[in-house]
Amino acid sequence: MSSRYLFPADYMADPAAHVWGDRIWIYPSHDRESGIPERDNGDHFDMVDYHALSIEPDAEGRLDPLTGDVVDHGVMLSLAEIPWAKRQLWDSDVAEKDGRYYLYFCAKDAADVFHLGVATAARPEGPFVPEPTPIDGSYSIDPCCFRDPKTGAYYLAFGGIWGGQLQRYRDNRAVYTADEDTLPKENRAALEPDDDQPALCAKLVRLTDDMKGFAEPPRDLLIVDAEGRPLTAGDHTRRFFEASWLSYRDGAYHFTYSTGDTHLICDAVSATVEGPYVYRGVLLDPQVGWTTHACVTEVEGAWYLFHHDSVPSGGRTWLRSLKVCKLPEAR
Repeated sequence: MSSRYLFPADYMADPAAHVWGDRIWIYPSHDRESGIPERDNGDHFDMVDYHALSIEPDAEGRLDPLTGDVVDHGVMLSLAEIPWAKRQLWDSDVAEKDGRYYLYFCAKDAADVFHLGVATAARPEGPFVPEPTPIDGSYSIDPCCFRDPKTGAYYLAFGGIWGGQLQRYRDNRAVYTADEDTLPKENRAALEPDDDQPALCAKLVRLTDDMKGFAEPPRDLLIVDAEGRPLTAGDHTRRFFEASWLSYRDGAYHFTYSTGDTHLICDAVSATVEGPYVYRGVLLDPQVGWTTHACVTEVEGAWYLFHHDSVPSGGRTWLRSLKVCKLPEAR
């Protein structure tokens, strides 16, 4: 499968790609050498800003993610500009509505609890101005913003286990505290359901008309097997871990996600945006590095998988590089 490293000049990961105007816009997290020791809770992923990248059209005005020139438009939002955020600007996404752009991001607050924030801009490259507080009722990481083509409503899908803190919540209420991060890996696993119990789910929530809040309580984005049974927590090759992405293609809603500890990118399908989503198969095998994160984007009638690995950094898991390939068939 042919693939391309998109931006070898710097370490970036967790891409969210959209086509607006005559460009492909890519919104990644921005890795750096923080000097923090590598830990299972992800402390060493201590990113401090977001950049906007674009893939430019060729001389004939065509867009091709595998060949087009990539431009870095610089910092569009930095940690220092976000009043409520203490550290760790992890995955983000950007949506457009009525000519305005909305950046959804995650960060830890002063108590080291992850929340989701929103910032707005007049242009896709920013600069983005953040709201002074996180989105009310938000938690965990990896926001993806999706516009339902059937209704026009906007949704956020989000959540991530382990360092992403999703395991701390039940029915949108925190049941564990930041003290969990001091536990060894084998004890933290006890905070998750037993292997034969339904797996933790990504969350899905409809946004308010102003794009800055939740219009309803987040619900489970349920993944089931071909018989309609919820995937179990012990099903490590199929159940959700992190990296939510929603798309609509071939007349169905697709939920693309990472299995985390098995490092697979998987696909599930549904007839409605709310689900349940039926597991369909693997899109991407494990890559070099500790994390796997992807988005699926249509460009001029073809579908592409944007993702990352740690090959250029020599396998340093916290220094990742953006890649793109044609979307493979699920298997």
